[in-house]
Amino acid sequence: MGKFETTQKYVFVYVSEKYKTSDMYLQNLDYKFIIGFESFLGSYRSRPSQGEISNNVAMKHIQRLKKMVTLAYHLEWIERDPFVKFKLKFEKKEREFLSKEELQRVLGFNSTIGRLTVVKDLFIFSCYTGLSYIDIIELSSDNIVIGIDGNQWIMAVRTKTKIPIKIPLLPKANDLIKKYKSHARTRNSGKLMPKISNQKLNSYLKEIADSCGIKKHLTFHMARHTFATTVTLSNGVPIETVSKLLGHTKLSTTQIYARVIETKISEDIQNLLDRFERKEQHVDKPTKANIF
Repeated sequence: MGKFETTQKYVFVYVSEKYKTSDMYLQNLDYKFIIGFESFLGSYRSRPSQGEISNNVAMKHIQRLKKMVTLAYHLEWIERDPFVKFKLKFEKKEREFLSKEELQRVLGFNSTIGRLTVVKDLFIFSCYTGLSYIDIIELSSDNIVIGIDGNQWIMAVRTKTKIPIKIPLLPKANDLIKKYKSHARTRNSGKLMPKISNQKLNSYLKEIADSCGIKKHLTFHMARHTFATTVTLSNGVPIETVSKLLGHTKLSTTQIYARVIETKISEDIQNLLDRFERKEQHVDKPTKANIF
């Protein structure tokens, strides 16, 4: 809701600056309005300290406007959809994740500050489950069930997509559940992990990144990417399985982690070459039977 309100704010500023009015009729929206709004977003600064609005962020704002205008068209409030000829142009970007060494640094992070410890534990829990922030804080003991293999699994429904997810409970995630089982903040809420606001979460993660010497812009969502790459794909888990664990509806969504797959292919081929080399050395080695 907050993101829609931000988009609404930008639309109001654009209408005021471009059309010198505080409001417009829906029937007056046209293709020119849309491409003008796109151009406006690329140059707009709400305050001097704000950087440029990136292409993908601008596209998300236009996507929200499109959703509202298309709804108006379907409700027959307007006779034509001005977005028919407009195509959203998202730039594909590689997702950042923590390497094995960086993940070990976060695992080894210790602090006397309680809030930083909680944030670190939530981040690590996501790294070993692939769950998003909102899905983690909604977990309760009801979500821990015995799976088909007789081991504990997390079974839930993704808040964002309503897609059912089934995730085997890895030891590090299970250890954190045990750690917070009798914690005051989970005992009162009935949840598995303590709740903290997403905004504060990412702010505190910056402190942890600085303490661990991690230069990447550490965000909570990076934990989900780390699960997909460093924890699963890099250790030979097939991409189809990772896609299911992440709750993706399309395999193509998971394929944004192709860089890691390429690294795994490189490692596998190197192992194959090493085996070839060992076999050749074994064949070339003389035996007692042919020594004169």
